[in-house]
Amino acid sequence: MSQASAEIATPEVKPAKNVRIRWYLIALLVIGGIINYLDRNNLSIANTTIAKEFGLNTFQMGLLLSAFSWPYAIANLPAGYLVDKFGPKRMFAWAAGLWSIVSMLSSLANSFGFLYAARVALGIAESPFFTSGLKVADKWFNKTERALPVSIINTGSQLANAIAPPLLTFLMLTMSWRGMFVVIGALGIVIALVWLRIYRDPTMKEQFIIKGDEFEEQQKPKEKQAGWGELLKKQNTWFMVLGAFGIFYTVWVYLTWLPSYLQTARGFSLSQIGWLAGLPFLCGIIGVLTGGILSGKLIRRGIPTITARKIPIVGGALLAAAAVLPVAYVENTTLAIVLLSVGYFAAQVPIGVLWTLASDIADSSQVASLGAIQNFGGFLGAAVAPIVTGYILNETGGNYTLVFLIGGVLLIVGALSYGFFVKDRRPAGRA
Repeated sequence: MSQASAEIATPEVKPAKNVRIRWYLIALLVIGGIINYLDRNNLSIANTTIAKEFGLNTFQMGLLLSAFSWPYAIANLPAGYLVDKFGPKRMFAWAAGLWSIVSMLSSLANSFGFLYAARVALGIAESPFFTSGLKVADKWFNKTERALPVSIINTGSQLANAIAPPLLTFLMLTMSWRGMFVVIGALGIVIALVWLRIYRDPTMKEQFIIKGDEFEEQQKPKEKQAGWGELLKKQNTWFMVLGAFGIFYTVWVYLTWLPSYLQTARGFSLSQIGWLAGLPFLCGIIGVLTGGILSGKLIRRGIPTITARKIPIVGGALLAAAAVLPVAYVENTTLAIVLLSVGYFAAQVPIGVLWTLASDIADSSQVASLGAIQNFGGFLGAAVAPIVTGYILNETGGNYTLVFLIGGVLLIVGALSYGFFVKDRRPAGRA
């Protein structure tokens, strides 16, 4: 082999090990995800405390718990387009700075209306986070590697969910719920400044080392970037929206009502649920990583990319449904917590893979946009879940049976939507 040939072949031998900065960026996004989700979770931890202070019933509390999700869902549409247009550096920095300010201002709330408006603003401010993470993974990793970093980014949210009950309960008991809001908000300011200092896009040489043929394909002339309105005309988009709705609905029943469920339906004290509520979310961390690792292994074994994404999505949703549905009829508290933990583990298996699926189906210029639209569908489910749950509890005197039945059925709907109707519909050459 000639020297020139050897030089050309070298980048293909060790495509990833020469580009270490990308893993530092993923680590920073994980930390950002932890702070992001602590901001989302603080209200559910303070659920009963705020309800008592403001004189709210369970239906009103359900409205307040959903106040974050519906504006977050809607804001995902322009956020994804803006991340594609302006890049993840600026959009993530702006998002982290704004959500942190909103969180700190929330500590000044003296009425239901003030706190509701603050949660709406928080939802809008946080909307660019996961689309920014998806865009970073698309820039810095090739398609065979991408599922793992996207899943790792999503573990930030699960780490936050796991540590939120004990950490936020401790902060609330030591400095009140208002102090808790201020401390978590201040952490977001720090991450925004660090992100601005560290992040950069990959150089042309790094892109070639990472992506090889995929990079050369991306350098070909492209059509003008399509907005989310164009993507809404495609069949896949709507089935991804429906599937995400079904899966996210049940996830957000956990996120918004699990502490209250353990306290009111299972009789645990506030200090006890601080640790107990973290168990399902610890399982969720493993679930997110399991989905990403499984998807990557399936691709390396020759399974078509879209199929390799759908297997953990569909399998995870069905397993979650099988665990969640019986909780409605289980009287033994230990068994109920085991089922809830298995259910949350399985419900998280699809999460990172959902985002990666968007990057597989969409063109490079539309990755964040399609991911945002899918997330829009998911957070419509997240917005509806607390309201429906609060209404059911208010009408049944705190009975959770119907809550778990609805969650299980919607998980099955999500599995069917992805399993049968999401397909690689691109022309053969582009696929």
